[in-house]
Amino acid sequence: MADQTTKLTLYTYFRSSSAARLRIALNLKALPYISIPVNLLKGEQSSPTNCALNPSGTVPTLVVERPVSQGATVTITQSLAALEYLEEITPEQSHALLPPVSDPEARAVVRTLSEIIACDVQPVTNLKILKRVAPLGFDREAWSKELIEDGFRAYETIISRTAGVFSVGDGITMADVCLLPAVWGAQRSGVNLREFPTIRRVAERLEEEDAVKKAHWTTQSDTPEEFRVTMS
Repeated sequence: MADQTTKLTLYTYFRSSSAARLRIALNLKALPYISIPVNLLKGEQSSPTNCALNPSGTVPTLVVERPVSQGATVTITQSLAALEYLEEITPEQSHALLPPVSDPEARAVVRTLSEIIACDVQPVTNLKILKRVAPLGFDREAWSKELIEDGFRAYETIISRTAGVFSVGDGITMADVCLLPAVWGAQRSGVNLREFPTIRRVAERLEEEDAVKKAHWTTQSDTPEEFRVTMS
């Protein structure tokens, strides 16, 4: 279990949707953490220092340090695995990212929605892939827009049946934590959210949450000054 003796460090980048998932989740669970920026545009993700922590040469990396008596330091380099881990080490009264164990069907839906974003949308629209498709003659913005729209159509179809206030019922789940950073990326890529009314409604509601405001890409320590928004 995470307690006051546990030290959490998140290696992050202000515009990384994968890192934003963890920032939102950590805030929802009221878990303090140290944020260490890794500048993707400068290639810091490929530095020996970062690769020693994260062999994939990416962000985020979540490092969980506990007293020796409580076990070894844990380093997690995939966002979904980190979200599941946070769910497992926090007490029941912490904000739950998954529906109760007694509702395996709802848990499966949440995981399915999370993976639509994390497996179908984000990997093929991230910086590493965009750098590779540009020399092949693909328009990077058109590439991203079309692939995001494909994923959003699948997500919208499912949550048109499962949504309450949020994607699955009335509580913020791991699905929402994955969705909102993808929406931020979609907006930058010119996706018209009016084509996805349930996604749009859920995203607008999520934006009202303090945990989201603190995790927003415009409010991070490494957000460039021209993009920075100061929280009121």
